[in-house]
Amino acid sequence: MSESILIVDDERGIRETLSAVLRDEGFIAESVESGEACLKALAQRAFGCVLLDVWLPGINGLETLKQMRESNFDAAVVIISGHGNVETAVRATKLGAFDFIEKPLSIEKTVLTVRNALRQRQLQRANAEMSAELSEEYAMVGESVAMRALRKQIAVVAPTDGRVLISGESGAGKELVARAIHAQSRRAAAPFIEINSAAIPEELIESELFGHVKGAFTGATAAKKGKFELADGATLFLDEVSDMSANVQAKVLRVLEEQRFEPVGSNTPINVDVRVIAATNKRLDEEIEKGTFRSDLFFRLNVIPFEVPPLRERVEDVPLLIDHFNQRFATAYGKKPKQFDSDAIDIMQRYSWPGNVRELRNTIERVVIMHQNHRVAVKDLPAFGDAEPPASSYRFPSFKEASDAYHREFIQRKLDEADGNVARAAELMGIDRSHLYRRMRALGIGGRSERA
Repeated sequence: MSESILIVDDERGIRETLSAVLRDEGFIAESVESGEACLKALAQRAFGCVLLDVWLPGINGLETLKQMRESNFDAAVVIISGHGNVETAVRATKLGAFDFIEKPLSIEKTVLTVRNALRQRQLQRANAEMSAELSEEYAMVGESVAMRALRKQIAVVAPTDGRVLISGESGAGKELVARAIHAQSRRAAAPFIEINSAAIPEELIESELFGHVKGAFTGATAAKKGKFELADGATLFLDEVSDMSANVQAKVLRVLEEQRFEPVGSNTPINVDVRVIAATNKRLDEEIEKGTFRSDLFFRLNVIPFEVPPLRERVEDVPLLIDHFNQRFATAYGKKPKQFDSDAIDIMQRYSWPGNVRELRNTIERVVIMHQNHRVAVKDLPAFGDAEPPASSYRFPSFKEASDAYHREFIQRKLDEADGNVARAAELMGIDRSHLYRRMRALGIGGRSERA
């Protein structure tokens, strides 16, 4: 489909010449002689680009541009003028003009500027659509007291540059909180840089964080920027920070203290301005007692603590999450949203969700993809549908023993479903494989070879 161009100039000869040239270039061209006529034309149909003269009868070009922006017309605007000066160009740019060209017009330059303006507009629209999709993907769904309190805390903390430490179980939504803080911060226009410490081998984590120079180690055939440098002026999300080695913890501490670092293999410091948000699924106070986490790093990170509640503590949000994921995956896979029976929703509310929101998300995605019927009943849900939540049992003397017993039974059942394959079991549960291995060790559950 050809892009439509609107030419706004009080000189008939310019209107006719530009219209003819742009039509020859494959555009649809219309022209008007005043700012008032321009606004009227924009109200009647959409244009990709407006070539707008500054000096017009009635309201001038800059006032027309101002009213266009106030009315949310999204056409790219190129200002043209026979009396160009720096002040006018600056004012036009501040009002959102893409470019400023002077008369007498060069036909080649005018056509090139129009093409560039249209390309820029397409990029902006694509970015806006991508942002909307990301916003939907990382939406914080829930109206429980816990979620309302969490959103209120984010609104207070986000506009500051205070460091944040987010604690919570695997799959509870720590990354969502981090992204929400970034999105409401003064750094929102800058990138959100993330790194998962548990997912990167020990020998590579230092290079990933701080970068390296060419020849710093075997295989370093080119220089590479690290996450701290990429996050300069932006936000860096350190996920699973408790899994960092003692050596890396010391170097991260120094960056937090001095806001500078040296890439691997270099002695030249790089200064950065980074807001750090860290997350962990472990109790860092317990890790400090064990000697596996530095207390000074903890105090540097824990300026503003956040606690993300597990899904079992906000079961009233489960129906909202079911609807959210149902709509989202139906749209993603070109299917009609499912209709979950009240009994199916009820049993999902009574389930304890050890994999938290991630497990629920994976469950709904599986149902949307695999279930052929429109209605979803209890029998159509995975095996957890028949399980009683651990909170219904009173035979354990403490919450920890009850929780461990439930998790042990649940993990063993999922391992059986996956024929002992830990990676597959982790996928079924909606948690990271590394987290499942840690839980198995903590609960005394053997892997495939030990269970054989």
